[in-house]
Amino acid sequence: MKRAAAVMLVVARIALGILAIGGVAGAEETKMVGVITKIDIAGKDAKTATVTLKDTKTEQEVDITVNDDLTLDKLKDHRIQDGDEIRCKYEVKDGKNVSTYFRKTAGC
Repeated sequence: MKRAAAVMLVVARIALGILAIGGVAGAEETKMVGVITKIDIAGKDAKTATVTLKDTKTEQEVDITVNDDLTLDKLKDHRIQDGDEIRCKYEVKDGKNVSTYFRKTAGC
C-alpha cells in the first residue's frame, strides 16, 4: 500500500513538472497576425532587418527584428513588402522582439 502511494506521488510530481516547463516555454513566445507598415534594412549585406507590423486584433504597432536568411532574402527581393499580411511568432531577447517564424498569411 505504501509503495503504491509513493509511485502515485512520483507520477504526480512528474506531471506537475512537465506542466510547469510547458507553461514557461509557451509564455516566452508570442504569436500575432499583422500588416507590414514599415521595413528597415540597413543594406544589401545586412544580417538583420526591423519590420513594423500593425496587429490586426489590437491595432498596435509592434517592431519585429528579423535575423533568418530566408526571410531577409524575401524582404530584399520585395517578395515581402509594405501592406502584406504576416503571421509571425517572436520572443523577447535583450528588449527586442526577435522573430522565430515570419510568413505571409497567403503563403510565400
